[in-house]
Parts: sequence; C-alpha cells; structure tokens
Amino acid sequence: MGMRLYFEPEIKDLVNLREAIRAVESSFAAYNSGKAVLPGVINLDLPEFEGEVHVKAAYIEEEEYYVIKVASGFYQNPGRGLPVGNGLMQVFKAKTGELAAILFDRGYLTELRTAAAGAVAAKYLAKASIAEVAVIGSGFQARFQLKALAEVRSFEKVTAWSRRPENVWKYIEDMKPVFPKVSFSGAATAAQAVKEADLIITATPSREAIIRAEWLKPGAHITAMGSDGPEKQELFPEVLARADRLFCDSVEQCGRLGEVHHALKSGAISLDKISGEIGELVLGLKAGRQNDHEITVADLTGLGVQDAAIAGLFLRLAREAGVPGQTVDI
Repeated sequence: MGMRLYFEPEIKDLVNLREAIRAVESSFAAYNSGKAVLPGVINLDLPEFEGEVHVKAAYIEEEEYYVIKVASGFYQNPGRGLPVGNGLMQVFKAKTGELAAILFDRGYLTELRTAAAGAVAAKYLAKASIAEVAVIGSGFQARFQLKALAEVRSFEKVTAWSRRPENVWKYIEDMKPVFPKVSFSGAATAAQAVKEADLIITATPSREAIIRAEWLKPGAHITAMGSDGPEKQELFPEVLARADRLFCDSVEQCGRLGEVHHALKSGAISLDKISGEIGELVLGLKAGRQNDHEITVADLTGLGVQDAAIAGLFLRLAREAGVPGQTVDI
C-alpha cells in the first residue's frame, strides 16, 4: 500500500485563502446538516514550556477521507528562533481505514482554516460597510485573519494592539505591503484599539479577559478565535451579555472551551442567549445581522470538520495539479 507525504512548501503553493474560505463555509454547512462525524477535542497542556497541543478529527459523509489533525502552539519558541505553531494532518481512506497521506504542514493548514472560519463569520455577521478594524494580537493568526477578512469585506484602517508593543510594530511593518491602501497604526491600550472599530479580531492565547463591553460601539462585530481551551479567555463575559447576536461554531464545544464557557460559568448569560451556530447561518436556518446597530459576536473554537475540509481541498488540488508528493510503501 502506498502512502503519500506532502510538505509545507508544496502545501503553501497549492492552497489559497479564497479556496479555503469556500471549503470551510461548506464544512460549517455539513456540520449543521448532520453530515459530519467528529469526536471531542483532545487538549494537552504543557505549562512548563508554555505549550499546548490539540488533537481534532472528523469525517464528512460521502467524502473520500477522514482526517486526524495534531496542532501545537509553544509560546517560548520565538526566543529559540522557532515558530510558535507546528503540526500535521493524517488522512485516511474512509472506506478502508488505510493511511492515504500525511500532510507535514507545520500548522499552516490549521492557520488557514482558522482564518477562513473568521472570514465566514464576518461574511454573515459584520456590517456590509466597515471602515476600521481592530486586531488584538500580533502573531501569525492575527496576520491570517486580516488577510482572510479582506476576501469578504473592504476596510480603510487597522489599529493593532498586543501586550508586547515591539510585536505590534513588526506586525504593522509586515502588513503594510500587503494592504498598501490601508492605514495602519498601533494602539497604546486595547481600549484605544477597540473603541472606534467596526470589526474586532481577537487572536491571542490570552488566559485573562481583554475586551470589555463598554468599549464597543453600536454595530461592532467581534470575531473571537483565541479561546480554544477552558483556561483561555479574550472577552469579559459582559461582552457576550451585551451582544445582540451571539453565534458559535459549535454551541456544545464553545460551552466547554470558548468564550461562552466563561460567560455561562459566571452567570452573565444562559444558553438561550446564544443565537445559533455559524453553519445555521450558512444554511439560511438562522438570521444573521439585521441592521447596522447590532453588536454581534462569533465564538470560534475550531472544529475538526474544518480540518477535514481543508485537507480534502489540498489533496484535490494536488491531484489536479499533478503534484504526487513522496510515495512511501507501507
């Protein structure tokens, strides 16, 4: 039996954000159509090294493969000259369980599908016309999220904030060439970044809440994607209480791992505060934003079905482009 190996450079060459957004949007629809099979997330924390490991898996009915993904974040790595994120995806034939491919993407596909999920949320929940974006965080995902957002919304100004000011200036330096017509600035505080923003992206590994409800102006949308474990938190519970519409990628998973987890635990909200799931928006089963004054929040914890979709997309593109990878007999 032959198994194919693919590595980060060829994976980056084949998959772009626009295709990733379409694939992830379809995966949300599959999840809320009952066509996705996925177990709970396995979280492994290594506090000694500021490390975290997530294992996610999924199968989308009628697809050729199921996928098991391991992704990690080790936050001391920049000081060692290493990237924070790493990982790989194992792709198995759904009919036989045979290992078909290993994608040694070093976390790239996870970054891509996470950003794509943010873009899908913004597509349905952000105002049609936005001027200013606030980016809370300055890492790779903060970069990916802004690039993905640009596929579904135009914007004129970006204000960035991070607990490490030197990282903000590096972020701005990197993003200016990508968006030459956009004005970039750094904020001294998170409040300063958020108060005039039409759309707020939170992309940090924070274990302490950052964003307060009173900072939000009418019509603001928040894409909160940093809280993917029970100890992580970026939003004070009152933010979710103030929201006119609150959507989750998965209500069950957000109740265990996301911002919803903290808001429920504190008593700031009850389950009936949750408007629905992103897949229900995609399918037209729930209404998204209704006017330009509503405050909307998307709590994104990351679903294995997104990994299955992005891995399937890559393998299809590789086949179409005649990129065979390396074949190993096992």
